[in-house]
Amino acid sequence: MSTSLPTSSRSFDAARALQLAREALRDEAQALVAVSDRVGESFADAIARILATPGRVVVMGMGKSGHVGRKIAATLASTGTPAFFVHPAEASHGDLGMVTQGDLVLGISNSGEANELTVLLPVLKRQGVPLIAMTGGLDSSLAKYADVVLDSGVEREACPLNLAPTTSTTAQMALGDALAVALLDARGFRAEDFARSHPGGALGRKLLTLVRDVMRKGDELPRVPADASFSALMREMSAKSLGASTVVDAEGHLLGIFTDGDLRRRIESGAELLKAKASEVMHTTPRTIRPEALAADAAALMEEHSITSVLVTDEQGTLLGMVHIGDLMRAKVI
Repeated sequence: MSTSLPTSSRSFDAARALQLAREALRDEAQALVAVSDRVGESFADAIARILATPGRVVVMGMGKSGHVGRKIAATLASTGTPAFFVHPAEASHGDLGMVTQGDLVLGISNSGEANELTVLLPVLKRQGVPLIAMTGGLDSSLAKYADVVLDSGVEREACPLNLAPTTSTTAQMALGDALAVALLDARGFRAEDFARSHPGGALGRKLLTLVRDVMRKGDELPRVPADASFSALMREMSAKSLGASTVVDAEGHLLGIFTDGDLRRRIESGAELLKAKASEVMHTTPRTIRPEALAADAAALMEEHSITSVLVTDEQGTLLGMVHIGDLMRAKVI
């Protein structure tokens, strides 16, 4: 048995679609301004309570408010406030045990009367679990049980029928973002902290990958002594395929570097190279970086000076490694 999607008897009106889209966006933008104007002491109280919570923020909501709640919980968790989402219907059948002493509940409902949520309120009250309500129903059951009420009410939905949750869910989402922003600032949350909770993302790689994690070292590192012949220098560059070779003294201290670019410039100037020593052709002021520096800093150094590799040294000038632009690309730092 096959089913077909309902079809409309009306033809598509592009002009009307554009009009509705613009009206929806304007309505939602105006609603956010109105919510912003109502943010006051209750918001500050909510922030203070969350900061004082020794446990987690447990977010609950039904339907579209539940979808918003999942996003709010994820945003809080990734910005320094331990949080997770519990479905109210599942909470009524055992998952309420996930809420423990020291936790705080953030209940989200536009009307404040979602049955699956309101049935839990007396239980949370008896357990002494603090409750923050995010609702447009300021006289609702949710609001009456709450310790703090955040007003997310809107005048009407962007839906032409004023039925589908649209403006109301946008207001909830934005108010959740406002909570996260205020909390991360109050906690002194930094970009490095964000990276630690996003190790797989581009930002995580940039803020967590160190030079020592990607540098060439040991036998992979092209190097010759200062008295090496020009032929030996060329063989080392060719063998290591990094377009350069370092020049070091007997103790391993960095003396200089010779690159493909240096070779081209020497040839163009007509210099006699076959009888030259490495110390005579090397560039004596190569760009260096410490192994504990961020790999992203090495990338910035390369971009600033239009070079393809940076040498890694310690405080005494001992050569430890080399970072090539290809290494940074493979590590997805750039």
